[in-house]
Amino acid sequence: MSTGPTKSMSNGFENSLRPEEKQTKQIDEMRKLIGPLSGKLALYCSDASISRYLTARSWNVKKAAKMLKTTLKWRFDYKPEEIRWDDVAIEAETGKIYRSNYKDKYGRPVLVMRPRCQNTKSIKGQIKYLVYCMENAVINLPEDQEQMVWLIDFHGFNLSHISVKVTKETAHVLQDHYPERLGIAILYDAPKIFEPFWKIAKPFLDPKTASKVKFMYSDDPNSKKIMEELFDMSLVESAFGGNDEAEFDVNKYAERMREDDKKLSSFWKIKDDNSASSAQPTLTADPSLESTNSDSDSEVIDEKAEKPFS
Repeated sequence: MSTGPTKSMSNGFENSLRPEEKQTKQIDEMRKLIGPLSGKLALYCSDASISRYLTARSWNVKKAAKMLKTTLKWRFDYKPEEIRWDDVAIEAETGKIYRSNYKDKYGRPVLVMRPRCQNTKSIKGQIKYLVYCMENAVINLPEDQEQMVWLIDFHGFNLSHISVKVTKETAHVLQDHYPERLGIAILYDAPKIFEPFWKIAKPFLDPKTASKVKFMYSDDPNSKKIMEELFDMSLVESAFGGNDEAEFDVNKYAERMREDDKKLSSFWKIKDDNSASSAQPTLTADPSLESTNSDSDSEVIDEKAEKPFS
């Protein structure tokens, strides 16, 4: 039984599991549609991971299988688990995104985002760093938790700090390849000038994701109450009304991330002896996930996902 705070509509914590028997059946159906996997992709497709894709597609097995297959191909091509700190250190040096050294009261990792600290123009580099941060947060999830929290600090913000193109690509990567990872996103002290951008950006989000975005303000008593329900405020940065006055130190953070990189390597270690001897993971069922050059294979995998399960 959970020992966390009382569940409420405002804090983004939810438990929407289907009845156990039906859930198990749908997970089994998903596995049959996906086919046999090996290597890192097999490790990725845990029951919990499959359940997230089912949840994201309202427990429609065919749609969830198609979504998961798209992610498997993306992970095979992009190799997010192989990104290391030194690959993204330039993007990270200002602390525009970092994983805090505390979790919320549900044990969820916290990613802090500071738009004013944007320091590059490269969309590719910014997305790569975001993916690194997501993978890092995932390996720091406790066993009973699948979601994380975003805290977005809008102090010093102006419209030059954000890009519609980056926002659109961010929404695509997070919603398509990290479904149900976001528990709540807190936009703290967002200024009036952000409102027009939010109107442009919101349509990029599916309604369920958009419902997890909460605007909170330092001069609002209800915001303070919600923050205190979610966090031990003695650990939270002063920018969010907490007691931590420390500045972001990229050198100390780099040390933390390099240690986490070791954890990441261990997390994705292939335990199967046959798979471990391969240079990269293989897929035994769907050729489109083994090659990035075959359009016909991609069509086959999509067609397979659309067929009724039998």
